[in-house]
Amino acid sequence: MSTVTKYLVYGPNDTLRRIPTKLLDSIEPKYLYKYNSPANKDEIYVAVYEQFEKQINATITLTCVMECNADHTRIELKKAGGRMGFRGSSLSEEKNIESDVVDFIMDFSKRFGLSLQEEVEKQSSEEEED
Repeated sequence: MSTVTKYLVYGPNDTLRRIPTKLLDSIEPKYLYKYNSPANKDEIYVAVYEQFEKQINATITLTCVMECNADHTRIELKKAGGRMGFRGSSLSEEKNIESDVVDFIMDFSKRFGLSLQEEVEKQSSEEEED
């Protein structure tokens, strides 16, 4: 089971560059990689979060890739792991790590007046015909 969610955040450059640092300070990842481009001052952060769900005896992994450039910040969340089926995995009442990260992004963008846009994958014409 894996899902990918993509967001584009638009606004002032200084505020956009604060999103990754504030997110990583408030929700600490298990692994973190940071890349700074010397040519055009772009920044890329890759953070990996892990959460063990005791109820279903499975680990959920969330990989968060944040690309900061001059006019927008692109955030890609890929959730993997967990279980589906008869074990009651969909009955999790605890907040998972993905909802915490998404709530932070939405709250931050709302608080600082940024434009948040979710990228939706377009289906190819072959899939639409089936």
